[in-house]
Amino acid sequence: MPLAKENCQTLLQIAKQSIKYGLDTNKLISVDLNEHVSELHQPTATFVTLEHNGNLRGCIGTLIASRPLVKDVAYNAFAAAFSDPRFAKLRPDEFPLLEIHISLLSKPEFMSFDSEEDLIQQLRPGVDGLILTDGVNKGTFLPSVWESLHQPSEFLRYLKQKAGLSPEHWSSKLTVERYTTEYIS
Repeated sequence: MPLAKENCQTLLQIAKQSIKYGLDTNKLISVDLNEHVSELHQPTATFVTLEHNGNLRGCIGTLIASRPLVKDVAYNAFAAAFSDPRFAKLRPDEFPLLEIHISLLSKPEFMSFDSEEDLIQQLRPGVDGLILTDGVNKGTFLPSVWESLHQPSEFLRYLKQKAGLSPEHWSSKLTVERYTTEYIS
């Protein structure tokens, strides 16, 4: 069930406050659950994606629900701004033009498939987020990645690379979990 519109706005405000507080103090903001409706207390896995001038500026999240929703958003917003290893820490001059996107993840479910072709046939472009695991190698793509990787075979190939595997890699130990997201921006 989608979040109420006012709760979506609250989450965006929390993400923004967390980043601003981080810029001012270099610390994670403390979120008081008593200030928020119970719907925002539910443990929820989230990703916070930051864009600056239309370009990715940070994206950090959790795959397993372990914190109350408001706390997970605050933590991941701070981490996306200051701890994404692909980017330098966010600068104060970037903050005014920052776009914040929040993805609320459903519980991942293991997919059953007989071959790579079978897996590709089951993928739902624009709907599925995937977690690919093979041994110590692991990677995920949010459903929003379908906007730039339209073909299921291409989506899977790049996800393997993100997990540190070759694009042609296939093994009987490979597992794939599927999830969906509620997207807030």
